[in-house]
Amino acid sequence: MRTLYFLMTSLIISASTKAQTNMMATNPVAEQIMLGNYNPTNYAATNVIANPATISTEINSRVSTDSLLAYLHGLRSFQNRNTGSDTVSATKGIGAARRWVFDKFQQFSIQNDNRLVVSYLQFDLDVCGITRHRNTMAILPGSDTNDKSIIIVEAHIDSRCAGLCDTSCIAEGMEDNGSGTALVMELARVMSKYTFKNTIVFVAITGEEQGLVGAEAFADYAIQKGIKIKAVLNNDVIGGVLCGKTSSPPSCPGFNEVDSTHVRLFSFGGFNSAHKQLTRYIKLEYKEMLLPTATIPMGIHIMTDEDRTGRGGDHIPFRRNGFAAMRFTSANEHGNADVTAPGYDDRQHTTGDILGVDTNGDTIIDSLFVNLRYLARNAVINGNAAAMAAQGVKTPSFNFTYLAGQGNNDISISITDPVGYNNYRVAVRSTGNDWDSVYTFNTKLCTIPNLPQVNNIVSVAAVDNNGVESLFSIEQMGKLSIANTPPENNNIELLQNIPNPFDEKTMISVKVQQTFSYRNAHISITDLQGKVIKQLPIVLKPGINEVIYEHGYNATGVYTYTLVVDGKPVQTNRMVFAN
Repeated sequence: MRTLYFLMTSLIISASTKAQTNMMATNPVAEQIMLGNYNPTNYAATNVIANPATISTEINSRVSTDSLLAYLHGLRSFQNRNTGSDTVSATKGIGAARRWVFDKFQQFSIQNDNRLVVSYLQFDLDVCGITRHRNTMAILPGSDTNDKSIIIVEAHIDSRCAGLCDTSCIAEGMEDNGSGTALVMELARVMSKYTFKNTIVFVAITGEEQGLVGAEAFADYAIQKGIKIKAVLNNDVIGGVLCGKTSSPPSCPGFNEVDSTHVRLFSFGGFNSAHKQLTRYIKLEYKEMLLPTATIPMGIHIMTDEDRTGRGGDHIPFRRNGFAAMRFTSANEHGNADVTAPGYDDRQHTTGDILGVDTNGDTIIDSLFVNLRYLARNAVINGNAAAMAAQGVKTPSFNFTYLAGQGNNDISISITDPVGYNNYRVAVRSTGNDWDSVYTFNTKLCTIPNLPQVNNIVSVAAVDNNGVESLFSIEQMGKLSIANTPPENNNIELLQNIPNPFDEKTMISVKVQQTFSYRNAHISITDLQGKVIKQLPIVLKPGINEVIYEHGYNATGVYTYTLVVDGKPVQTNRMVFAN
């Protein structure tokens, strides 16, 4: 995973200011499939397994730690997968690595009725002296060409040492990001057995460490060609369980702490974010389809920010191009990648990012830094979510109103569903990144009683005959009571921070009813003794306006935050940190 401060280097500035050119799928059939121009019968499985519950169960049982280990050994054998490394050698460098992944994808296809269409996405850009680069794709065509949207499961294949363009060091890059690449490869193998309505693209991305250039090429290519992307699941640093001495917040609590039962889901935005909605969907599908039979339950944390502080990943270019995108990252990371800091000796972005060590001298690595069972569990969470989203259930729209009545705190929901599924889920949240409750109805006119007198944020999904939800709709917000808003300022409302608390950051939002004139505005955060801790500038436009406050790991206590407009306090709320 790249570190954003490297953008200040001259090389990154040079690379990031030049647009990728000559973007093309080397296999023309691949492009046509991503556009929805193909005959689905040509890619139908011999024995179609249509039941989503069966598919979910089989993905869970078929993801193999042995396969994941074999991929990791294969990736480490290329020694250095820097974007600027050798593209000609058959045994070393990025070229050999991507050809090996390409061949593996081809093998998976042969094992599954030749159903995977394998291609490179090629583009030109000068990165570390290499001008032509390739993402490696395995495309599983969907059965419904009327719905031309695709789902992408991705990870970056490139590795690095301290030097951004060091192509001579040993850079196995096992946690960052052999783990993600192995996960994507295993899902391509496992999921190519099944038929989904939506097309799924499994892709090993290049150039992440040099400015997300491979992901940017794919995202821009999709815009130029008119490819419709429904969801992007990015996997980056997804197999390690040990905490380093340093780690980019929000992250692990201390050196050598172990966590193999939690995973972090990062995404952009707060209210009405398609990206946050995608993470909530992933978590819901896990809770309802996998958790009831899980031998080792996984805690899925929906994080506030798009990535760790000062960091970024390959989901970001897709988000910038308007596609719903998110990132899976392990709970613990071995380092913050600040390799120039004095005394930095964590593994990330060094020659030390290896698979593991030989503890008994028999030349076999027997103590792994990549936890295979943890990686497999994360692969299953990915595969299950992608499989359910690929069922092609269409998302409905809705309106909701509050029912005024004596003693009632009820909302009425009216769903618009052109498809006519006749079964729906309604999700409600208030003070957290996650949904408080998800209700099930078999009518388009729904009522939810006795909601709390807070901001209630509502979204809906349709449910097909197999019990599979669509992705959830845009969110709508309402409040049963706004008594704490001064009447003279009822055009502006300072909302309760979300989450309160959860991770090392919290979202503070201001709701503006209509445009008004002002010179400047900020959120002032103080402790209970009145000491100002932070001032966050905020732009006030009609709608929901958000800023993120980083309160830090293990912050505790009660703080106040005040909206200040043109030097005058408008409204104050309290937030409680107890994480």
